[in-house]
Amino acid sequence: MPVRMSVLSLFAAAFVLVAGPALARCSKNLVERLGPGTQVASLDGLQFARGGSEDSPNRALITFVGHASYQIDTPQGVRAITDYNGVNGFGRHPDIVTMNNAHSTHFTDQPEDGISYVLQGWPKDGESEAKHDVRYKDVRVWNVPTNARDWGTGAARINGNSIFVFAVGDLCIAHLGHLHHRLTKEHLDELGRIDVLMVPIDGSFTMGVPYMADVIKSIDPRIVLPMHYWGKHQLDRFLGLVAPLEPDFVLPDKRSIEVVKEELPQKLTAIAVAGQGGD
Repeated sequence: MPVRMSVLSLFAAAFVLVAGPALARCSKNLVERLGPGTQVASLDGLQFARGGSEDSPNRALITFVGHASYQIDTPQGVRAITDYNGVNGFGRHPDIVTMNNAHSTHFTDQPEDGISYVLQGWPKDGESEAKHDVRYKDVRVWNVPTNARDWGTGAARINGNSIFVFAVGDLCIAHLGHLHHRLTKEHLDELGRIDVLMVPIDGSFTMGVPYMADVIKSIDPRIVLPMHYWGKHQLDRFLGLVAPLEPDFVLPDKRSIEVVKEELPQKLTAIAVAGQGGD
C-alpha cells in the first residue's frame, strides 16, 4: 500500500482550497481556509486519501520509478511519467510523458506505443525553446524552459531544460529536471503556486545543493520529493543544507505516496520516496 498523507501525524491540520476553474493554472492568489478531518476513499482501484470534499479532484498518486522519474496517477485514470527515459516505469503505458533534458538517462527517442502526448523539454531544430500546454481529462501539463550546461564543454545550452508542471485539479506538481541555475521572477510567475516539488539533490550534475535550497525557498512548496541521488550521504547532506528552511522529514517504507490538496502539510516537508539510495 502507498503511504497515505492522512495517517502521518505531522499532517494533523487539513486545508480546503476554494475551488477554481477545472484544469486552471496554479494561481498564487487562491484563498485557503481550515477544513475538517480526513477519510480514505477508493477510486479506480487506487486508494486515495481525502479531506473536506467528498470526492476531491485535487489528488494524485505519486510513485518514484527510478533515477529522476516519477509516475503520476490521477483520479480520472490518467497516468503521466515525468523525466521519462523509456526504462523507468511499470504496468500499463502512460498517457503523457515529459522528457526534461536531452541527456541519455533522461529521455528516449523510442517511447512506447500508445502514449497520447510525448513532451520534449528542449527545442527542436529551428526552435528557440520548447513550449507545451496540454490538457488530458483531469490533468493539465505545461513547461517552463530553463538553461542547462553542455555536457562536453560546460557552456550554457539556452532553454536546454524544462521544468514541467502537472495540475491535477487544483493540486500542482512540478519537476525541476536538470536545473542548473536559480530561477528568475519570470520563471516563478510561469510556474505559479507549486504544492509538490521534485528536486534533484546530486549536487554536481545539476547544481550545488545550497543553490537548490535557494530555489526551494523561492518556489515555496509544501512538499519536496528529493531525487537524482545515489546514497544516504547525499540525502543527509541535502537535509543538512536545507535545515535553515526547517523542513519536516519523512522516510516512508514505500515508493508511492498519495497527495491531496486539502491535506497538504502546514510547513515544508521533505519525503524521501526514493529511499536512501535513490534508484
